[in-house]
Amino acid sequence: VQLQASGGGLVQAGGSLRLSCLASGRAFRLYNMGWFRQAPGKEREFVGAISFGTTYYTDSVKGRFTISRDNAKNTVYLQMNSLKPEDTAVYYCAAKLSSPEYSDWGQGTQVTVSS
Repeated sequence: VQLQASGGGLVQAGGSLRLSCLASGRAFRLYNMGWFRQAPGKEREFVGAISFGTTYYTDSVKGRFTISRDNAKNTVYLQMNSLKPEDTAVYYCAAKLSSPEYSDWGQGTQVTVSS
């Protein structure tokens, strides 16, 4: 599956953004979808995922970020509220079927949170 992330931008601390990830190909509903981010000079980290309606989040974003999906639109969303400067990163969406590792990655979208 090919993925295209969008929705990044510059926002002030405390603000909100919604990222979208559009998937091409069939059977999108079968894919587990994840969001990752990579800040400058840091390793890529897991943000959250959605798997058949169940969502998972890293501790640092729990209560602030929400992942959802619309299978009819082949799209997964990352709603980010109460943004902090430390959320600044390039955000990537990723997809996998049953494998432990994510096999398909989007190109990333930049999120910058100013203090």
